[in-house]
Amino acid sequence: MMIDVVLPCLDEEAALPWVLGRMLPGYRPIVVDNGSIDDSVAVASAHGAQVVHEPRRGFGAACHAGLLACTAEVVCFMDADASLDPRQLPELVEPILAGARDLMLGRRRVTPGASWPLHARAANAVLARGLSRRTSARLRDLGPMRACRRQDLLDLKLSDRRFGYPLEMVLRAARAGWRIAEVDVDYLRRSGRSKVTGTVAGTLRAIADMRRVLAECERESAR
Repeated sequence: MMIDVVLPCLDEEAALPWVLGRMLPGYRPIVVDNGSIDDSVAVASAHGAQVVHEPRRGFGAACHAGLLACTAEVVCFMDADASLDPRQLPELVEPILAGARDLMLGRRRVTPGASWPLHARAANAVLARGLSRRTSARLRDLGPMRACRRQDLLDLKLSDRRFGYPLEMVLRAARAGWRIAEVDVDYLRRSGRSKVTGTVAGTLRAIADMRRVLAECERESAR
């Protein structure tokens, strides 16, 4: 069975050869270019990835464009900056294929030299605790490595196209009764600077987007 892997991408020419070179047989990479000004598109194509162009900037926009391009029954999401190892994807996919889980998340296990600033870790921990209080999912990380069934995810009708996309996915999945779990994955030194959590300003933008998504979902629940 083929598994599609969505890789949102913004100026990742240095990281893509390692990421795509470690993609296992049966895992089809779909690189979603979100307006790169480097050679990311050429590098992705040269390494055998399907390339999708999403001109509208935003992490959620790139993820959703990749999802729409997928055709496999099971889809994965992961960052394209070499902070995550594609060879650990089967640890998330196998519970989905076995019918034991509906959504699997990779809980980041920090390795020596990993680029995860303290302010970003703290924000992630607070959001994960808040999510656990609102749902039955006992999560410790809103990790960017994920796996689920394509049609089920489309049926959730996610609307956020910014940094709130990962949080909205879990919230709507929990509301729909999905069985959600996480498994440890290595978090490595990324190539280049993070577009989200590499700065305090970037982290604050992500938090603002996620708080907005939380508020919108709570309003929907109250109706």
